[in-house]
Amino acid sequence: MSLHQLSPTPDLTRHPAVVAPELLGCVLVGRGAAGIITEVEAYHHDDAACHGFGRTPTDRTRTLFGPAGRAYVYFTYGMHWCTNIVTAADGEASAVLIRALRPISGIELMRSRRSSRRSTPCPDRHLTHGPACVTQALGITGDDDGLHLLDA
Repeated sequence: MSLHQLSPTPDLTRHPAVVAPELLGCVLVGRGAAGIITEVEAYHHDDAACHGFGRTPTDRTRTLFGPAGRAYVYFTYGMHWCTNIVTAADGEASAVLIRALRPISGIELMRSRRSSRRSTPCPDRHLTHGPACVTQALGITGDDDGLHLLDA
């Protein structure tokens, strides 16, 4: 998995609210598939919704605390993986959640991955329309947690 941008790569060591809009238009590449990031959500350690809010690192959240540029992949609701890009200073829990992509390659593979647990095929408009859908379509799992995303 890697992150490529259509223009210069943003400085990921800044606050996630600053980095988040700069990730729009970046290409996130997974296993055999890729998409342009179209929707993001910023989380900083001072936000109660952040997994690092008022906490020290745990086995689950260690990646969230840095360094910037790593994938923070976590399991949610006991059924879905979600992908974030860690931002800000090392030791400061913050990340940008990837909420949606516009598929650009590996679309047949995305269809297969997204339809594997459904009784009907996943419509193309729903392939990458939410955080769990993005992760499933790109073939991202917990094994990718901590992966450096700027490695091409």
